[in-house]
Amino acid sequence: MDKEACKTFTPLRNVITNSDNVISYRFADDSDYCTDVECENDTDRLNARCLHIFDEFFKNKSAFETEAKGNIYIVQYILIWLSYVLSLIESNEADNREHFYNTYIKDDKYNSNNIDYIAGYKGYKDLIDKNNYILSMDMSIISKLYDAFSTLCDICIGVDAESSNCDNYLEKSKRFVEIYDELNEDYNNVKGSPYNQLLSTLSNDYNNLKTVCNGFPSLPTYPRRLIIKNILISIGFIFVAVSIFLGIAYKYSLFGFRKRFQKQKLREKIKNIMKKMIH
Repeated sequence: MDKEACKTFTPLRNVITNSDNVISYRFADDSDYCTDVECENDTDRLNARCLHIFDEFFKNKSAFETEAKGNIYIVQYILIWLSYVLSLIESNEADNREHFYNTYIKDDKYNSNNIDYIAGYKGYKDLIDKNNYILSMDMSIISKLYDAFSTLCDICIGVDAESSNCDNYLEKSKRFVEIYDELNEDYNNVKGSPYNQLLSTLSNDYNNLKTVCNGFPSLPTYPRRLIIKNILISIGFIFVAVSIFLGIAYKYSLFGFRKRFQKQKLREKIKNIMKKMIH
């Protein structure tokens, strides 16, 4: 994720409003989005913007190489944004995201664009299906992921190439690390899992920023719960090893005691025999 990609996301991020700590959404102007699709309700408007952002990054090979910089993982950020906005829209559906997928994403407009310049993908729907796990994530996680993504973009847009204003974004970088740490501690974070790969995307983009602003705090490498688990396992191994050693030592000490006892009994018998022979 770079400055220009984040700027492309800005109109979509502006859909989300925060007034007096009350988070909501507002679709201001439909003229740039609702030209080829219907916009009769808020989910229609959201769909129009979703198609628009896919066009911005993936409409053709040129857009993919210039706007997305060839980074297919941008789809993850689109779906985080989509999931978050859907969580704010009131719906009578049991699952707003599933309803959106069935109503809009299965539509031909997500399949009509030929993106064969990306190996293994035919249309936008293929990109979404590859990352569909995001649309089924718990909303408490989606909220944190969006917060992390939005904070990351604020830093990307604000920091200049000469890194002369990094100090202005130190607090935001601390905020990002704090959110990332919470996500990193989640029990869904299993090595190689889609969740873990998503965190890798966030960490890679942040670490790229950190090369410009090396005063930014570092991200945690491993979850604390994993470190604690490894420590407990190590202690367990030590305890078992010590127990085995003490057991062996005790066994040999008993064996030595028996041998000494038997020698003493033998000496006493010899003494008794000698006494009888003398008398």
